[in-house]
Amino acid sequence: MLEQTRQDAPSPWHEGELAMQRSVGVVERMDGPGRNFLRKAMPEQHRAFFPMLPFAVLGAVDAKGDVWATVRAGQPGFLSSPEPEILDVSLSRDPADPADAGMEDGDAIGMLGIQLETRRRNRLNGVIRRTEAGAFHVRVGQSFGNCPQYIQPRSAAFVRDPDLPTAMTPLHSGELDDRTRRMIEDADTFFVASYIDRDNGERQVDVSHRGGYAGFVRLSADGVLTVPDFPGNRFFNTLGNFLVNPKAGLVFVDFKTGDMLQMTGKVEVLLDSPEVATFQRAERLWRFTPEAIVLRPDALPLRWSVPRDL
Repeated sequence: MLEQTRQDAPSPWHEGELAMQRSVGVVERMDGPGRNFLRKAMPEQHRAFFPMLPFAVLGAVDAKGDVWATVRAGQPGFLSSPEPEILDVSLSRDPADPADAGMEDGDAIGMLGIQLETRRRNRLNGVIRRTEAGAFHVRVGQSFGNCPQYIQPRSAAFVRDPDLPTAMTPLHSGELDDRTRRMIEDADTFFVASYIDRDNGERQVDVSHRGGYAGFVRLSADGVLTVPDFPGNRFFNTLGNFLVNPKAGLVFVDFKTGDMLQMTGKVEVLLDSPEVATFQRAERLWRFTPEAIVLRPDALPLRWSVPRDL
């Protein structure tokens, strides 16, 4: 039997991504880029990129089905790729991190490598295979690059050994307080995790960057976040996941203190809300209602600074 050609193979996009692409009339246009850029292995450029990074963004799903986003740091080289289909990750378990519960052997994971100072970013998703408590490798399911839009350049520096955890205790809550509200309202950057369970039983987790001018996320009095969706690559990985599975995990980082705010909750995509006109450049909106909140003071051993010429 002849092998399927790339064009005859099933669409690389799942139904949620296709629904989003239909909403803007780009399904046919995005078929080719999907087949060309969603790879099952990392290109050499990505394999060389990940080992340079002092931190990575991860998305994981806990046993209850809640999705969490997190940022984990290590000395450059803690990420490495011995072969194109594998990313090795040298990270100790961290019970203070709610995302860690979704990083067992066989769990699906989403990863984002992002270099803020150069605005480079590459994403992958796959399945964890644990070899020991302080390391695992990811068998790549999808690997693809992203454009540098909406990334605020920042340079990172370590303030302590990344293997030394903070002495600060995580603060768990069901609602936002003044401190966490300020983190959201002042932010120009956050990261969002989402996931779907495909028809073949495989789980696919994604984690991505969101950025804009400080204050681009609006926070209502009842603690609901409204997020603008700006023009992008039309992949719609995040919003497509939301249409299939309306769950999200968000993480906000205080780049001056290393504090992290992690939240998991429900999400709603607003394709044609009149409110979109009140967000400059936005094409659509989504709303996030947090259901569990974890503030982790001094969680990250890095501090970031904005270059003076920006």
